[in-house]
Amino acid sequence: MTTSAERNVVQHGELKRSITTKQLYFYVVGDVLGSGIYVLVGLVAAAVGGAFWMAFLAGVAIATITGLAYAELVTKYPQAAGASLYINKAFRSPVLTFFITICMLSANMAAVGSLASGFVRYFSGLVGLPANAIWGATAVALVFVALITVVNLIGITESVVANVVMTFIEVSGLIIVVIIGVIALVEGVNDPSVLLQFTADAEGGSAVLAVLAGVSLAFFAMTGFENAANVAEETINPSRAFPRALIGGMLTAGVVYVLVSIAAALAVPIETLAGKTLLEVIRADLFFIPAGVMLVVFGLIAMIAISNTTLVTVVAQSRILYGMARENVVPAIFARVHPARRSPYVALLFGAAIVGALLVIGAAIRTSQGGLPADEQLDIVDRLATITVVFLLFIYALVIVACLKLRGKDESSDTYRANTPLLIIGILGNLTVLAYTLIDDPEALFWVAGLLAVGLVLYLVQNFFGKKKPPAEKPVGATPSDMEL
Repeated sequence: MTTSAERNVVQHGELKRSITTKQLYFYVVGDVLGSGIYVLVGLVAAAVGGAFWMAFLAGVAIATITGLAYAELVTKYPQAAGASLYINKAFRSPVLTFFITICMLSANMAAVGSLASGFVRYFSGLVGLPANAIWGATAVALVFVALITVVNLIGITESVVANVVMTFIEVSGLIIVVIIGVIALVEGVNDPSVLLQFTADAEGGSAVLAVLAGVSLAFFAMTGFENAANVAEETINPSRAFPRALIGGMLTAGVVYVLVSIAAALAVPIETLAGKTLLEVIRADLFFIPAGVMLVVFGLIAMIAISNTTLVTVVAQSRILYGMARENVVPAIFARVHPARRSPYVALLFGAAIVGALLVIGAAIRTSQGGLPADEQLDIVDRLATITVVFLLFIYALVIVACLKLRGKDESSDTYRANTPLLIIGILGNLTVLAYTLIDDPEALFWVAGLLAVGLVLYLVQNFFGKKKPPAEKPVGATPSDMEL
């Protein structure tokens, strides 16, 4: 029999609260421990040297401090939309809020496209798909995105359960790498002193700049924790669950990152690992299972890890659209919820369509550049993913500022309060990495300007032609407990 609370939830298009603290913890761990650690280790090693674990440690520290701000804001505003909502609450600027929404959506959609491309690389290695089969690979990527979208359309509970299962699988792959590192240490494959060595020519020989270069790369692997804020409205007792799950999950992921980095440096020469993936650790053939078998097993684990990250990212992008539609920032159609599955289906389908378009455009560009060397071909999805790191660093710093600005507002006895000095350090950390990234890659500024111009056009279109959704009224006869569901 349907209760009055359930009828109110359905009538007013609210999401279903079903995520427990444990599920949220694994949700965070699975998102942060996604494909980044499987792909970016070699790039960070190339930038820093054997001490590249320090770059991951620094990235973990900055990201965790940022997570403290998210934990405080979630306990105040347990609603979908994350950073866009917090900045809207703090600054009350429609232009700034819309800009942040565009940045977050760009980051999420580009990330999904990049993850789909990464999935195809592992898939191609298992089935023997040739590297020049551009449209075949694109078809696989499109099917992959479609399947992830279907899982999310089924419902958030099913999505989170799938996330928990895949988290255990992807962590098992990282445990294998750590075990190989222990074996390498015992057998003396590499001298442990390699862990304190920096690339001789990295940034003029400066250890600090070398680590900073590594942080700029490693930080992308630490992103994803903010996605948890976008399911706040679907979490049971968010004021209690979020601080524990968010900070605990990030610290767990950080420890794993550092251990995996140390293991990789001990098992494989840095010049071999530089620019490569964790498959190089498997190829070292130090595990008790033959390398040929392990390459297949590890490839499957990496594909599952990528699927896990993609699943969470798709959840986040749909909740951003859903939440900001309710705030009258984007068209109200994105706030529509499926009457049976309680999922924001319009936002999910729109996100899948945009990602699909990016993949097709990328394939078309690669086809037109077939005569150029591989390193000169433009991959628009990967490039957009790189640029969104710049946006994310800016957004993270702004979220911390919003957290401090909202102190004393909308607080209750259940509100979590982050340490103020740590938050200030977090602002400086995010801005430092942002400044270094822009100085190191000044061409990024042109892409940033282009995205800002697109965002301005979309804002003007929404402002003049978009339909405004009136604020939701409390239903007659509804109790406070009804409205909290």
